[in-house]
Amino acid sequence: MATIVNLLPGDPAPFFRQRTQSNPKFVFDSTAGRYIVLCFFGTAADDAGKAAIKAVGQRPDLFNDDKACFFGVSCDPSDVEQGRIADRVPGYRFFHDFDLTVSRLYGGVDSEAVAGSPSMRFRRFWMVLDPSLHVLQVIPFSADGRDRQAVVNFVANLPDPDLSHGFPVQAPVIFLQNVFEPEFCTRLIEMYQKQGGEESGFMREVDGRTVMVADHAHKRRRDIHIEDQEVIRASQQRIQRRIVPEIKKVHQFEVTRMERYIVACYLAREQGHFRAHRDNTTKGTAHRRFAVSINLNDGFDGGELCFPEYGSRTYKPPPGGAVVFSCSLLHQVSPVTRGERYAFLPFLYDEAAAEIRQANNRFLDKSLGQYTAAQRAAAEAEAEDEAATATS
Repeated sequence: MATIVNLLPGDPAPFFRQRTQSNPKFVFDSTAGRYIVLCFFGTAADDAGKAAIKAVGQRPDLFNDDKACFFGVSCDPSDVEQGRIADRVPGYRFFHDFDLTVSRLYGGVDSEAVAGSPSMRFRRFWMVLDPSLHVLQVIPFSADGRDRQAVVNFVANLPDPDLSHGFPVQAPVIFLQNVFEPEFCTRLIEMYQKQGGEESGFMREVDGRTVMVADHAHKRRRDIHIEDQEVIRASQQRIQRRIVPEIKKVHQFEVTRMERYIVACYLAREQGHFRAHRDNTTKGTAHRRFAVSINLNDGFDGGELCFPEYGSRTYKPPPGGAVVFSCSLLHQVSPVTRGERYAFLPFLYDEAAAEIRQANNRFLDKSLGQYTAAQRAAAEAEAEDEAATATS
């Protein structure tokens, strides 16, 4: 039996990936931080579709990727073939939703709609999302076209994205000082400088497998992997004593595992940065629960953390200080414009997540190696015992 989604104000917008003119897998949830207008026009071959696109196209002052951006959703391949739609950056993009992925998620078509069928019926409407990607307003197309001006007026009257809740909001992060003492920060930086960093990539799903890829437009950073077991245990002990209890208090989550022992460096001469992303979106990273960003130095500009779903406020802990946050949060690191930012960047998780990590070995590219929960548990248990002894 055919069903149709009916999203209402307050509902979270479904996440998806879909083709645009310039990106075959545009990650929609990376657009958070501004108002989003989605237009489910179905086809631009008729007057209603053309008029909708024209109405928003006349307001680049609103749709500029700062206050708002527009995404048209086309289900008609001839819109592209005949040049009826085209991205215009900043502000205007179109999803080529020819397989109906987006339209089904949002209720543009029913669950049994067949892509390309002459009998397919579109439910034509506008949807406005807030900067955290929750539905603000749904406006159906009207026969007299009044919906077009209604959408434009609605967006024009919205406050600055940072004030979308009526006041600035705090991202749900934990901010801690003195996680690493100055001497340990210096030791880690010296290890980096002695070893020299190598460019690091990021995880991406390709044909159902998690692979490491590089894209300087998305990320530019150099890392070293710590092999010294004494330093690894020392980092575990500090995080066990100073971060794990805070996560338990704030989130009622029992951390038992730690992944990745690296010192990372964002260089001004390379405009080191990391664009908006989430840390658990592939099979190889699905086990990650909390990310930790510990600054090791000061004396640099830029390189600050931001969580766009919660405004443009940035976070820059002092040397030894940490920002701890859920791996599901969209976050980015602004380009370093002066000096060098050094950071220690592990992930934390628990026993249930360790089972997920091991089960997902089969989805990892061979270059990423394999994870064995039992082997890792021994080393981490040793660090936990040492930390408990130190505090008793």
